Amino acid sequence: MLLCDLTLVDGDGVRTGDLRVSDGRIAAVGDLTADGDESVVSLPEVAAVPGLVDAHVHFSLSGERTVDDVVGMSDAELALVEARNARRTLEAGVTGVRAMGARDVDVRLRDRIDAGDVPGPRMAANCRSITATGGHGHHLGREITGPVDARKAVREQSKQGADFIKFMVTGGVTTPGTDPDAVALTDDELDALVDEAHRRGMHAATHAHGAAGVKAAVRAGVDTVEHGTFLDDEAVDLLLETETTLVPTLSAPYHIVRNMDAATADVQRKTEHVYERHIESFGRAVEAGVRVAGGTDAGTPFNMHGANAAEAEFMAEYGMSPLDAIVAMTETAADVVGLDDQGTLEPGTYADVVLCRADPTDDLATLNDPAVVLKGGDVVGGSDYELRDAIRDAGRDDAAVSRTAKGARDSEPAE
Repeated sequence: MLLCDLTLVDGDGVRTGDLRVSDGRIAAVGDLTADGDESVVSLPEVAAVPGLVDAHVHFSLSGERTVDDVVGMSDAELALVEARNARRTLEAGVTGVRAMGARDVDVRLRDRIDAGDVPGPRMAANCRSITATGGHGHHLGREITGPVDARKAVREQSKQGADFIKFMVTGGVTTPGTDPDAVALTDDELDALVDEAHRRGMHAATHAHGAAGVKAAVRAGVDTVEHGTFLDDEAVDLLLETETTLVPTLSAPYHIVRNMDAATADVQRKTEHVYERHIESFGRAVEAGVRVAGGTDAGTPFNMHGANAAEAEFMAEYGMSPLDAIVAMTETAADVVGLDDQGTLEPGTYADVVLCRADPTDDLATLNDPAVVLKGGDVVGGSDYELRDAIRDAGRDDAAVSRTAKGARDSEPAE
């Protein structure tokens, strides 16, 4: 099918053009003429954005106050929770994610999505996050002591099918008894974790709040730093020098701050210490030119799946241009986490597209309520049912049919 007269928004900027979709991919972009056998949908008041890519989600978590209930779940129960959260994420316009680990369930979900058994975004998946004994996330992670054990842990994750390795270089906000500002792993452990991951062709990501932890992980060769809450000038310089990507997850503290009365006392105390400094660190990194990929930490307390697009608004509010924020949460995120053929509207990429009612560079909030979500050219979400039906019908036609979606309004699905 041919989608015409769109406002196209991606790393190439904002312009008017058409998209040809064939066999689940974008076949052509530009000023196109319909072939004799393809359906045409005219969309003069619609903007097309690449499907969002969230570089940091937790499908095992669902915004609970604590992880206690999740720890007690069986693998079967956890798989059902993950499948539900994956579907919510996809329907909200996120067509790619990096799932940051929970036992060994994420990789199973990735495989079932790839097989078409359950709906969800394309995934880069981890198994268990690696942490110091008693460290952040130990409830669902793999605890280590020493560099030999660190290498063994990486090999275990690789054996289970992990696409990457995640480790916790500092304490965290949601794990009682850990300090977000303190380094929890030794240099020898960090060197072993990163080296073994790279030897096995996997990238390495680190949870890191404090500047000392960020610097230790970057010196060890980590590929992405998650959070980067307390960056100092030296940490920012190291990120720049090594071209390490920052995944700021601004959504995580935002949602805790706005639900303080319901948070645990430990989380309240840590978040009060974190929030403003997190914003300052992010602004400092952006101003210096650090590469940023969008990630929400969805699933952490009060941080719900399906609200992922708000991260682009936060990034724009605290230092990035709206277009740069969109690129961070599409092209950059896809590249960083290893999801090929995603994040742009270039020919040859998957037809993973979010259609919006307005140009999101004028109003990023429009990403929070997409009109239509396409994955591989198929309609998988969106709130404009008239437009969804028009595109779905066009994709099914055997003969050329011309339609217009101009003036389409929301309507409820048929009973």
